Amino acid sequence: MTTPDPAAPEPDPAAPDSSPAAPEPSSAAPDRIYRSPAGIAAGVFLLILSGWLGADAIILGEGRTPWIAIAALLCVIPLITAFTLRPAVYANTERLRVRNPFRTIVLPWKAVATLRSGYSNEVVDADGKVFQLWALPVSLRGRKRAARAEARAMSRGEGKAGHTATSVHEVRHPQGDVALGELRELAGDTDSPHQGLTEARWCWSVIAPAAAGALLLIILLLV
Repeated sequence: MTTPDPAAPEPDPAAPDSSPAAPEPSSAAPDRIYRSPAGIAAGVFLLILSGWLGADAIILGEGRTPWIAIAALLCVIPLITAFTLRPAVYANTERLRVRNPFRTIVLPWKAVATLRSGYSNEVVDADGKVFQLWALPVSLRGRKRAARAEARAMSRGEGKAGHTATSVHEVRHPQGDVALGELRELAGDTDSPHQGLTEARWCWSVIAPAAAGALLLIILLLV
């Protein structure tokens, strides 16, 4: 049992609090996450198919076949994951984070020069570097369909007050174009003071096993 030290001074209530201040909460809003449902579905299907074929070759194969199957799976599975399940775009009021098959790119909004769409959706930083948004695919057929629907809505709404705007608003645009429009609005509305350079990091957890599997597969096929 301890007793209080009589020599210890009493805390002065008028003195400023010397305890460390709690960190201020971040002002960034939660991330908006954009992914391709079609890409995810295709990736799951390909992984199941690859696993089934690979397991069959490993269990029932003879000679070098099981080893070739193992090397092929080591190469193919990371690539399927990289191009279908991995791509995503994360955006909040401070920055844009793009997760592509082999790289992750982080751009503060101050470093984004423009977001553009052609045959692919892309972000261009202040230094002119272009990065594709793999998670936001472009549908040229969907764009043509939406353009025709808008033209029909405009022709039906001629002379009807308010009808044209409502009809055009109800036209369904491709998911990638809608997402890019939301990113442009977010980039225009942000007032974040955060500045910085573009950061691009390679995803070695995908590159290393895929390269090792490809090298092993080449060796087995040549020997």
